[in-house]
Order: sequence, then structure tokens, then C-alpha cells
Amino acid sequence: MTNKITVMGSEVRVNDHIYNGAGTNAHPTFAWETVTEVRQEDGLILLITGNKKGPHGEFWLEPDEQIVVIRYPDQVSG
Repeated sequence: MTNKITVMGSEVRVNDHIYNGAGTNAHPTFAWETVTEVRQEDGLILLITGNKKGPHGEFWLEPDEQIVVIRYPDQVSG
């Protein structure tokens, strides 16, 4: 089960999914992108989506700026 939640920019995690608008594709699920890296630079939060070494998306947020993410529950090993 996934959860669509609102978090602060500083609380976004790797593997969260963020919404990138409708884009050119009519299917709405293609607008959600997986966060592959989270960094703090110059007091801002930088979210990288896609391939870190090739084409990727960048989203810059204030640490206290709200953003909606889809987050999968942590896997419990047992």
C-alpha cells in the first residue's frame, strides 16, 4: 500500500515519487517521478529524479516548502 502525503522539502526521501505535471503524455501516472537523490545546496533542497549520470530532472525547494509525495512503506525484514 502506498501513501500520498504532504511533507516539507527537507523531509523528502530517496524513492519518494513527486508529481511533475501532466507533461506531453495524457496518462497521469507518467507524471510521477522517482526521487533518486536528495541534496542540500545553498540552503535549498535539491531533488534529482531519473538517471543521476544522464538526463534527469531537478526540483529546487525551500526546506520548509510543502510538497506532495507518494511514499511506499518501509520494508520490514523478518
